[in-house]
Amino acid sequence: MANPVEERIASGEVWDDYCDTLKRAGRLLRRPEVPRDVFNQAEGIRYLSRMARAGLEALVEATDPDFPSFYSSLASGTIKIGADNPDNHYQTARIKGSSEYRIRGTRGTVPVINFASKKGGYHKPGASMVGTGFLDGQDLQVEPDGSFEILLSCRRPESGNWLPLEPESNLLLVRQTFHDRRSEQPAQLTIERIGPRPTPPPLDPVQFASQLMAAARYTENTATLFCDWAALFKRDHHNTLPLGDQAMYQAAGGDPNILYYHGYWELADDEAMLIDATLPPCDFWNFQVDNYWMESLDYYRHRIHVNSHGAERNPDGSVTIVIAHRDPGHANWLTTAGHGLGTNLFRVIGAGGALADIRTRIVKFDEVARKTEG
Repeated sequence: MANPVEERIASGEVWDDYCDTLKRAGRLLRRPEVPRDVFNQAEGIRYLSRMARAGLEALVEATDPDFPSFYSSLASGTIKIGADNPDNHYQTARIKGSSEYRIRGTRGTVPVINFASKKGGYHKPGASMVGTGFLDGQDLQVEPDGSFEILLSCRRPESGNWLPLEPESNLLLVRQTFHDRRSEQPAQLTIERIGPRPTPPPLDPVQFASQLMAAARYTENTATLFCDWAALFKRDHHNTLPLGDQAMYQAAGGDPNILYYHGYWELADDEAMLIDATLPPCDFWNFQVDNYWMESLDYYRHRIHVNSHGAERNPDGSVTIVIAHRDPGHANWLTTAGHGLGTNLFRVIGAGGALADIRTRIVKFDEVARKTEG
């Protein structure tokens, strides 16, 4: 008797299954809390198309843990997931916890780097991505020439850099955080599985069908997860930036060194948002403006984020950031890039649990402009 999956492949029904899942993901566009104007709906459709591309890259094209390689779907700035950080360079690789791996690299000059192993994934029920190991760049042992190696394994080595794995680990995530992309160089990394490797096999049709459906579920689950977050922020964080549920953010793959202050913003044409922040001693902070779908706005062509390296401070060390549709002349002005609403995020990195005091005000645009001129 033929395998049922093989029968669906041969008949073309697997493609129908894939498309049906994407179609189901499209129902998110019609949720009652979602903005229904043409602009935000068009961005939502573009977002779903990007998630489809991300799912195919992550779960069809780069899935072999015996032959891992780093890929960076977010590097182009056209795939944006869950308030992606404009200051980050993200890299991922598929792994399996029962194997051991070696990362080789040169440190570069990027100020912040960390390595995390994860289990789960947005393609699985619950859409969680739980940490199984973490290595902070501050703890990285680097040779005088800038080179380093990291062992990834379940068993701790006697010496050297080590990123812990668990048997269920299936993903490696590297975050590199720039203070200034124009002047800093990222670390250069390679990864290999330790031990003999099998001959790369030809396409396994049944395995491919499983990967294709995983990619479809990734699209649906990722979009659903962050639509749920946007709905929550719209209801509970409207024009505010509270600390929020850090456990929820960590379960979705957040960096354990970061405190996340997520919000939802909505401004009339003649309004601006002022964000007054007093920060604790920390390694780094940044703030960004996102759209409704929790995509960072176009940071290649618009100033939609600011960080601790480039922000102008107040005399008392605090910082005031302005979000407005047009430039009021304020040093820390961020544009809405044609958006009337969306989400936003203030990150505080390496504060050791100390909290920031972040307050928001909605004011008339002319009030900001007058203060700036004065």
